[in-house]
Amino acid sequence: MIPVGGFAGQRVAVLGLGRSGLSAARSLAAGGAAPVLWDDRPEARAAAEAEGFALHDLSRAGAFEGVARLILSPGIPHLYPAPHPAVAAAQAAGVPVDNDVGLFFAALGAGDWVRFDAPPQVVAITGSNGKSTTSALLHHVLRDAGRPAQLAGNIGRGVLDLDPPGEGEVIVLELSSYQTELARALTPDVAVFTNLTPDHLDRHGGLGGYFAAKRRLFAEGGPDRAVIGVDEPEGRFLAGQLAEAPSDDRVIRVSAAGKIGGAGWSVFARKGFLTEWRRGRQVAAIDLRGVKGLPGAHNHQNGCAAYAAARALGLGPKLIERALHSFRGLPHRSQVVAEAGGVTFVNDSKATNAASAARALAAFPRIRWICGGLEKEGGLEALAPYLPHVARAYVIGREAQGFALKLGGVEAEVCTTMAHAVARAVEDAQPGETVLLAPAAASFDQYDSFERRGEDFVAELRARLGAG
Repeated sequence: MIPVGGFAGQRVAVLGLGRSGLSAARSLAAGGAAPVLWDDRPEARAAAEAEGFALHDLSRAGAFEGVARLILSPGIPHLYPAPHPAVAAAQAAGVPVDNDVGLFFAALGAGDWVRFDAPPQVVAITGSNGKSTTSALLHHVLRDAGRPAQLAGNIGRGVLDLDPPGEGEVIVLELSSYQTELARALTPDVAVFTNLTPDHLDRHGGLGGYFAAKRRLFAEGGPDRAVIGVDEPEGRFLAGQLAEAPSDDRVIRVSAAGKIGGAGWSVFARKGFLTEWRRGRQVAAIDLRGVKGLPGAHNHQNGCAAYAAARALGLGPKLIERALHSFRGLPHRSQVVAEAGGVTFVNDSKATNAASAARALAAFPRIRWICGGLEKEGGLEALAPYLPHVARAYVIGREAQGFALKLGGVEAEVCTTMAHAVARAVEDAQPGETVLLAPAAASFDQYDSFERRGEDFVAELRARLGAG
């Protein structure tokens, strides 16, 4: 645990008692604060009370009298589409609002670094797609190279549940837009922006607000180095804002769309090869085609981003290349779960929007595609260029019929349930094809998380292959 100082003897309100909220309360208490907690869910309040925390109904009139700060959990809106009533009350009372990520950076910045010959460093990774894989891959590369490292944030542990970092240690944080938009302190040593595609638009008041939330990671603290994916206009804009000149190597541009020119520092993937250029010459190249944990061009972009961040931390190309080959990928993200009869079975349940599903479709030439669920704002237009890769779609979800009608030109079978979809896809699949779960939709019409959806796919698949 990382204790949070600066609030000794003061009341600090915590709203939302999931993983990050309870973690923040424990860290505040360890730093001498008097946390007062609230959650709209009775079971969450009961769990906090069982730990000995004081409950304080933040919806009551005058609830923020004598409160120094409000710490907000990521899922609770503070502006769009409308602030939670307790947040509105805190704002009206002039109480500053923060989150656990802001507390983390403030606590880390107050550390006694004089005792370290090599102070700890923080790499913070954000973007629409690929940030989990990029974060896990960078953590794997560091550990494989013998560097002490911890992984937290939107993946794995909460940021305040980390152990206080030691000599030369690197903390790798995956940060969502919900986390970056509110944190009052954002001071990573290296910041990474993977890409931007429409997502969470209602929460951020549109695409501009969504990009602004991501951009705060680079604008608030001024990282020593920035790794920027430049395959979208927003990334090119951000790289241009951060660089002082074309040769400014504090910005490392990353692309999976082809070679990047210029005199600066760049890492790009082309035809399955990762190439690093710096000061107008090639520095290193890696063949990614044999890296099983990074299938497809979208994962090659993730590989480039993790490689660039590792290089910014001083690791050599050969060390990074060795680690890439031992990376096994993450569950539910282009995860190869079985191979049978010449057919590959891939779980990409994390593809919860059209843009991320399009990346999965682009990775395989002939696909039996399991898709459907709770369609997100932004539609399915991003899928269009890759639909020719689909031999047949097997549509799940409560609105499967309507979802299937939007897959123009694709032969689609309405299956509704995962069990039916897996059975039909396994029955139809031919050698050389891929059975791919990439829903292009949220899971909440049938499952409580994308993880549960992916687990159901794997369970049904194993039962079917075992029976066959």
